[in-house]
Amino acid sequence: MTKKLLIIGCVWPEPKSSAAGTRMMQLISLFQSENYKITFATTTSKTDNAFALSTLGIPEVAIQLNDSSFDNFIKSENPDVVLFDRFLTEEQFGWRVAENCPNAFRLLDTEDLHGLRKARELALKAGDTNYRKHLVNDTSKREIASIYRCDLSLIISEAEMELLEKYFKVETNLIHYLPFLLETISKEASEMLPDFHARANFITIGNFFHKPNYQSVLYLKEVIWPGIRKQLPQAELHIFGAYANQKVTQLHKKQDGFLVKGFANQVSEVMQASRVCLAPLQFGAGLKGKLIDAMKNGTPAIMSSIAAEGMFRTLDSNGFIADNPIEFINKAVALYTTETTWKTKQQNGFQIINNRFDKTQFQSSFIKTINSITANLLNHREHNFTGQMLQHQSLQSTKFMSKWIELKNK
Repeated sequence: MTKKLLIIGCVWPEPKSSAAGTRMMQLISLFQSENYKITFATTTSKTDNAFALSTLGIPEVAIQLNDSSFDNFIKSENPDVVLFDRFLTEEQFGWRVAENCPNAFRLLDTEDLHGLRKARELALKAGDTNYRKHLVNDTSKREIASIYRCDLSLIISEAEMELLEKYFKVETNLIHYLPFLLETISKEASEMLPDFHARANFITIGNFFHKPNYQSVLYLKEVIWPGIRKQLPQAELHIFGAYANQKVTQLHKKQDGFLVKGFANQVSEVMQASRVCLAPLQFGAGLKGKLIDAMKNGTPAIMSSIAAEGMFRTLDSNGFIADNPIEFINKAVALYTTETTWKTKQQNGFQIINNRFDKTQFQSSFIKTINSITANLLNHREHNFTGQMLQHQSLQSTKFMSKWIELKNK
């Protein structure tokens, strides 16, 4: 029997704009490979960069926030699995799903831990090196409540799995490690990529809606790039990313080789033209799509420890990890100018993709976990008393607030 999956999206999937969009397309591909009939629903209007899900035979449905029309929609849809693309969508629609389709498996894709990202942002603003002091923030409380209300939550990074299990004491049967799901890179494919001498300049890339990316570009502009440019006066830094507004484009300075290029329609092309990727992220969470893109396209990288988190485990990185700005600058120059080191780091990247993110390692165990929990859903929920308690409390409060808003709107 064909199973039905309803995805409730906070945003439209934009695989060319963000790692979150790429992640969503990977999940869609996984469920389609298991013959799920998928519907995608969202409250947001479609963007120019949105992937046309209709080309995959996936209906695209507009839904209303704080409107009982969703109740009728989900009853008629009657999905086996409901996937929330962030904790925010679970907050908005989780109670309606629980009320109208109580037997539907509720799945949360965290994307990255928003509470961890917030803790690091707070620590950076406070000039505090210990972000853990800021972990118990409002975002963490909301996000972990959402994790408890769902039957299973997908965690993209092993570092975040460990944080949830050991720091926040979340039950292990409520969370599942599912990183980026990638195709392996064959030796033949890697050898076809442009070599060291066919490449020039530095690159950084990232969606500018995402605050860590904008802050990283500012840090490059003010701290990192002047030091690199001093040693490599002919080099340029090419900055790519969707949604580059005026505060981003005004950073463009041709005479300094600091070039804001904006949206890259083909990330592989611009990444393969570049010799080194720079990722000095000062806060953030999850796995970094820019590093995945760099490794897939044979572009070694210099990165902060935050950018590297969850990426390599025991394997050697595809470049160098440095948090001290002087070390970051010197490593970037050395990687850019030393062909033997560059080749070694490039090969490391291919090994990381093939050993850490091969989708065949993760897909079957994930589906097996869903099937196992679904077969014993009542028992699974009974053992999650915290989740039941939060579901009861939040359902009541969110429900009455939502109904009040709905009446007010009328």
